[in-house]
Amino acid sequence: MAADKLTAGKNIEGKQYNQMSALKQVLSYIRRYWPLVGFSLLLAAVTVILTLYVPILTGDAVDLLLGEGKVDFPAVFDIMWKIGIAMAATAVAQWVMNSCNNHITYHVVKDIREDAFHRLEELPLKYLDAHSYGDIVSRVIADVDTFADGLLMGFTQLFTGVLTIGGTLIFMLVTNVPIALVVVCITPVSFLVARFIATRTYSMFKLQSETRGEQTSLIEEMIGNQKIVKTFSREEAVRGQFAEINDRLEKCSLKAIFFSSITNPSTRFVNSLVYAGVGIFGAFVAIRGGISVGRLSCFLSYANQYTKPFNEISGVITELQNALACAARIFELIDEEPQIPDSEDARVLTDAKGNVKLENVYFSYVPEKKLIQDFNLEVKPGQRVAIVGPTGCGKTTVINLLMRFYDVDSGGIQVDGTDIRDITRGSLRTSYGMVLQETWLRAGTIMDNIRMGRPEATAEEVEQAAKAAHAHSFIKRLPQGYDTVITEDGGSLSQGQKQLLCIARVMLCLPPMLILDEATSSIDTRTELKIQNAFAKMMEGRTSFIVAHRLSTIQEADIILVMKDGNIIEQGNHETLLAQGGFYATLYNSQFAG
Repeated sequence: MAADKLTAGKNIEGKQYNQMSALKQVLSYIRRYWPLVGFSLLLAAVTVILTLYVPILTGDAVDLLLGEGKVDFPAVFDIMWKIGIAMAATAVAQWVMNSCNNHITYHVVKDIREDAFHRLEELPLKYLDAHSYGDIVSRVIADVDTFADGLLMGFTQLFTGVLTIGGTLIFMLVTNVPIALVVVCITPVSFLVARFIATRTYSMFKLQSETRGEQTSLIEEMIGNQKIVKTFSREEAVRGQFAEINDRLEKCSLKAIFFSSITNPSTRFVNSLVYAGVGIFGAFVAIRGGISVGRLSCFLSYANQYTKPFNEISGVITELQNALACAARIFELIDEEPQIPDSEDARVLTDAKGNVKLENVYFSYVPEKKLIQDFNLEVKPGQRVAIVGPTGCGKTTVINLLMRFYDVDSGGIQVDGTDIRDITRGSLRTSYGMVLQETWLRAGTIMDNIRMGRPEATAEEVEQAAKAAHAHSFIKRLPQGYDTVITEDGGSLSQGQKQLLCIARVMLCLPPMLILDEATSSIDTRTELKIQNAFAKMMEGRTSFIVAHRLSTIQEADIILVMKDGNIIEQGNHETLLAQGGFYATLYNSQFAG
């Protein structure tokens, strides 16, 4: 069944982001903080203007050094004061600007992470069935961190870099047009270099991010299933699988880093061309008296300041390629289609009686592979319905449909006469108490785990539920009893003890309908008998669905559904089905032969 779900999910493709669409989505998040962005741009402009004003002052000071004994020291000292004030004001403006940029970046990152997590809570189970958990975690954590680094660098250097280039060009044109034209003629080389690198790095960084997600997924899977790996001596095979992914990650990372690393020397080469061109051409102009030595020194300083941002911006562009590649992956998650929302007039199910009806239900995980076909069943309030059959026959699928984890393809399921698609999901699921074969605990105390369905329950009520589930005795033996803190995997608790806690959780809520999917599969026979007695009391007056492989646990059920290939092939109570001598009798006799 899991394989069917996985195959189904692989056919689900969300919106695919390219570089431009990812950038537009990033800008939509930044737009929420436009006042801060505008203030940051203003501070960047102040920083650039003051930085460009200093070379003018320096050039004026140089022109005051006329020769030996011909220095106007009062004027030079006056210029030095102005330079000091300008540099101090620049430092303050840069500090405030960086603070604004940090605020914008990490608020944008916070918004993206919140949207991603909220979307995870809204996604249908078919998405989670189809994507590895490690890849999803990698998108929400690692990819967003990488995006934050690139975005922060973009804010910090891109604004000032662009303004510096524009401001410097204006100052140079005002100072001397011919020399400025030399700079403008060489400038396109930088754009060509930046474009050449940018077009090659995005796809490589995206491949790097995807491969890293694949690696995270494998690590998460292997750590969570280390006992199975060791039991079947799969260490060597797992190491080989990891090495293959790691090798691919190494190759795509090296390619991405190679192209990003040639940015700096390439732009430095262009910078040197500009500086040399200004120096040589400016020297000839100065010799002819077209510009003073002080102005030429100012121009050389401008040439250096003009070319430096190209070096920085090229580095920023490379980082932005990586950031946008990571942003594309997280936005693909955020833009996944959520589950169909509850209708506006959906009924809130309260005080459910437990009348459940399945009528002409068809469902399959993959359209081309039929599973549930023309399924009909009516359960009266208080009845106990057992579902049995071979693995993969659709038992758990029926439970998924009852809980509306999946919607039927056609037909309908009704609770108390109302189609469950017209009932809010929250109220429907609250009306069911569910104990699964797979236990789930969260990090926290034993008390918190049992209270999950009823946070307001008193300690006495929790203790009574634990006693009913026969969990009280082992809980009291723990170091801090009910206040013992456990991890999400249960820590040192056995699988049976974890299942007892899950049973106690349902005992505490006592909803009107129950679903027990192999609820005692990890419990010893003696405890199972006690639990069965507790379940019998709990199921009194409650509609109950019991999925079981051990047929000894469902002999008292009012209705036993025997499923095969998604269809009900036999139906009746234990004695009736045994007397028929059909498939159920064969299953029962195979378990109790001899």
